[in-house]
Amino acid sequence: MSDQPTTTALVTGGGRGIGQGIAIGLVKAGMRVAVIARSADQLAETVALAGGDTLAVTADVADPPAVRAMVAEVKRRLGPVDLLVNNAGVAGPYGPLWESDPDAWWRSIEVNLRGPYLCCREVLPGMIARRSGRIVNVASGAGVFAIPEMSAYVTGKTALVRLSEQLALEAAPYGVKVFPIRPGVVRTAMAEEGRRRMPFLQKMLDDGLDVTPQVVADLVLFLASGKADALSGRLFYVNDDGEAMVRQAERIEREELYLLRLRGLP
Repeated sequence: MSDQPTTTALVTGGGRGIGQGIAIGLVKAGMRVAVIARSADQLAETVALAGGDTLAVTADVADPPAVRAMVAEVKRRLGPVDLLVNNAGVAGPYGPLWESDPDAWWRSIEVNLRGPYLCCREVLPGMIARRSGRIVNVASGAGVFAIPEMSAYVTGKTALVRLSEQLALEAAPYGVKVFPIRPGVVRTAMAEEGRRRMPFLQKMLDDGLDVTPQVVADLVLFLASGKADALSGRLFYVNDDGEAMVRQAERIEREELYLLRLRGLP
């Protein structure tokens, strides 16, 4: 870890899949970890698998009072949050935008965008006061590419990437770093549902291009270490060489790489 090591982490969507893998990886690295999800049963499984100093808190990340109470409980039982991992997300609804249910469409935005916003808003004052802290927002390839029949998910994840850039800019004077990440294809319940509807996803799985939750956890640990702090706001992909990116940080900053940018004709 860096000269200000992360000791307490909060992971949303920690009951299964990627979030569970991240939580287990952080616990193995010696952190105190709070795992958040709506299902107590799933959280109990994560706690059992992770061991260590792990706290389970049930909460809906899209509900402001629930997020406020959840963060307060984590602070009371584990201490101030040094690392926030916004992982909770939903994929649906699937289908053309004009056929999607408005409430289901907006619920996706609430979980994928409002949830991270609320969690960031709740932990940032403490991080700013301590002038340290890191936030990792689990985005997706959908944050940089349009995908047919996934308008809500694509919109939410794209906005999450931009929100990460915005937060990185605003929090920089206070020593807080923010990173959006692309976790790649992981064999989760979400991927299982999506592969039946998206041939390209099925092909990626068939070709063995998926990664394990541990690979995503390793990326989160790399970002939590402080090694990539010079690239706060940049989108990291699990298949990228993070160390090489850090070595070329000046070029990345100069050429505005790994950011959402509009490219036009010269």
